[in-house]
Amino acid sequence: MTEDMSQYPLRLEGDNIPMVRFQNVRKSYGSLVVLDDLNLDIDAGEMVTIIGPSGSGKTTVLRMLMTLETINGGVIYVDGEPLTHMEKNGVLVPANPAHIRRIRSKIGMCFQHFNLFPHMTALQNCMEGPVQVLGLPKKEAEERSMELLQMVGMDEKRDQHPSRLSGGQQQRVAIARALAMRPKVMLFDEVTSALDPEVIGEVTNVIRKLVDAHNLTMLMVTHQMGFAKDISDRVCFFFNGAIEEQAAPKDLFENPQRERTQQFLNAVLESN
Repeated sequence: MTEDMSQYPLRLEGDNIPMVRFQNVRKSYGSLVVLDDLNLDIDAGEMVTIIGPSGSGKTTVLRMLMTLETINGGVIYVDGEPLTHMEKNGVLVPANPAHIRRIRSKIGMCFQHFNLFPHMTALQNCMEGPVQVLGLPKKEAEERSMELLQMVGMDEKRDQHPSRLSGGQQQRVAIARALAMRPKVMLFDEVTSALDPEVIGEVTNVIRKLVDAHNLTMLMVTHQMGFAKDISDRVCFFFNGAIEEQAAPKDLFENPQRERTQQFLNAVLESN
């Protein structure tokens, strides 16, 4: 059955519109429902963390925002404009590649695996996007990249290739590279899970610094409960493709209201 798109606004209007909105978003693979009518607003400058068991739909949320996954229903809005759709003759229709590229340029993502270009130095990795995609002059791109490498504590490694960097150092370069594109929204997908325990702190400290220094909107998926509690404005617990419970970190971790949330937190905290 074709969805009635007239129920969705062509763009979000008014004061205090969310930076990201998932409205009735559905994702399925055949009969397997991964996300079931997801409704979630993320305010500008807010840090939201998604936790939950494997298969609950956490990473799918990020992949849909990066348009690495198509959605089967609903609409995703970024900065007031639809990401997944565009206006045609006064109604929303599936977005074309040019529209998706324009809206997606407002989003940066750091993956679990760093995905740095192996043949480029740390500085070249950061400069590539601003030069090739944004059309920034090389000098300006270099200045921006050096500023960001300095912020993540990697300016002295600017001439090193990824193979000469530790996992934590590569992840910090990956964060600088994403920020070089000047996104309004930053997505972090398990950015510490591929790292040795002793270097997790250096990456989490960088993300803390971003929260303090930039008015970025951030959406993070993590298994690091202490980090989620420490850094988030809000934590969403996903279960079976839906938000089971969401609250401020202190409330969710210390006084969860739903039985599934309690079971998950007990299991995770016991294993740590």
